[in-house]
Amino acid sequence: MVIVVLIVILVLVVALVGFGVIGFNKLRKADIGAQEALGGIDVALTRRADLIPNLVNTVKGYAAHEKGVFEAVTAARSRVAAAATSPSVPEKAAADAELGKALVNVMAVAEAYPDLKANTGFLDLQSQLTDTENQISFARQFYNDAVTTLNTLVQTIPWMFFAGFAKVTKREFYKAPEGQQAPPTVSF
Repeated sequence: MVIVVLIVILVLVVALVGFGVIGFNKLRKADIGAQEALGGIDVALTRRADLIPNLVNTVKGYAAHEKGVFEAVTAARSRVAAAATSPSVPEKAAADAELGKALVNVMAVAEAYPDLKANTGFLDLQSQLTDTENQISFARQFYNDAVTTLNTLVQTIPWMFFAGFAKVTKREFYKAPEGQQAPPTVSF
C-alpha cells in the first residue's frame, strides 16, 4: 500500500515537473518567435533605408535644387538606422513613418521630371522599393501575429503561472503612428 502511494506521488511529481518544463519552453519559444519577427521588421526597414540613397542620387541628378527634400531623407534614414538597434517598438514605428513621409516627398519631386520617370535605373529602384514596402508590411503583420500568440499565452491559464519563471512578459504591438496606417502612396 505504501509503495502504491509512493508511486502515485512520484508519478504526480514527474507529471508536474514535465508540465512545468513544457510551460517554460512554450513561453520561451513564443518570446523568441516575437524577437525574431521584430528582427524581420528591422531587416526590411534597413533594406528600404539602403535603397533610398540610390533613389535620392538618381533623383538628385534631375532636381539638384531640391536640397531640403534630400536632407530630410538623409536625416530620416539615419533615424531608421538608429531605431533598428533599439528594442523600442514605438521608436521603430516612428522612424519608419518619418522615412515613409520623406520618401513620398522624393517621389513628388521625381513626378515633376518626365525624363527621370522614364529612366530605367529609376524604374528599377522604384520596383525594388515597392517590393520592400510589401516586405515591411508582411514583417509588421508577422510580428503582430507572434506578439498575439505570446501575449495570449502570458495572459491565460495555465501558461501565465510560468511567465515570471520563464522571464517572459507581454510585448507591444507594432502600431503605425497616427495617420500612417497605410503605406506611402506614390503615383507616376
